[in-house]
Amino acid sequence: MAETVIEVRGLRNQFGSHVVHENLDLDVYRGEILGVVGGSGTGKSVLLRTIAGLQRPAAGSVRMLGTDMETASEAELRGLSERIGVMFQDGALFSSLSVLENVEVPLKAIPGLGTELTEALARLKISLSGLPWIAGDKYPAELSGGMRKRAGLARALALDPEIVFLDEPTAGLDPIGAAAFDEVIRDLSRSLGITVFLVTHDLDTLYAVCDRVAVLAEKRVLVTGTVEEMAEVDHPWVKEYFLGPRARAARGAIAAPPTKG
Repeated sequence: MAETVIEVRGLRNQFGSHVVHENLDLDVYRGEILGVVGGSGTGKSVLLRTIAGLQRPAAGSVRMLGTDMETASEAELRGLSERIGVMFQDGALFSSLSVLENVEVPLKAIPGLGTELTEALARLKISLSGLPWIAGDKYPAELSGGMRKRAGLARALALDPEIVFLDEPTAGLDPIGAAAFDEVIRDLSRSLGITVFLVTHDLDTLYAVCDRVAVLAEKRVLVTGTVEEMAEVDHPWVKEYFLGPRARAARGAIAAPPTKG
């Protein structure tokens, strides 16, 4: 059986009197790419931030890589933070730092790494994200949206994480750029064995890279399974999302054989 690296049980997230999640359960397995989808207001990004330890839930438990997030000591949480990476929408880069300096930020927290090794590792991560080597010397304002997202991915990969959290990684990208980013995610997961927790609304991404899908609805994870299995779920939102014209187009694009040049 696949190893469970994230285990969420009975989770409740709320802001004031507004309950976003109630009694939410979810398992994520080592090495898989899990796509999290749901309608507007279902709390996809809230769930990501809660699991990643960036905000505390009102109730329930999150266990990640064997660590109970509620009872862990500060030292245990610091150690856990070095085993995960997070990429926010649009990269969330420090505007006053170059791409190279942004990627170096988490590396500088590791004692004993000299300047030369830190730079070499940062440039390796920049390359792994699919950016050209020269991009490391540029500032976020000098980059396109797609390049900023890749820079954010490079920073998320800085510490060789076991789990990477990606929040809407292809949002705002043109179809070619989104497809290229999907390919990077798939290749990194397969080659490095990284587990990917991916919040998205992009059907093309779901069909192209995700091993499983978790659907948020009714304040919980309504169902999990492969994209193909979603077509059998008898729920109005799931049917509309996975059986609509955009889903058929995404499914057709994956099934279509490549054209010969």
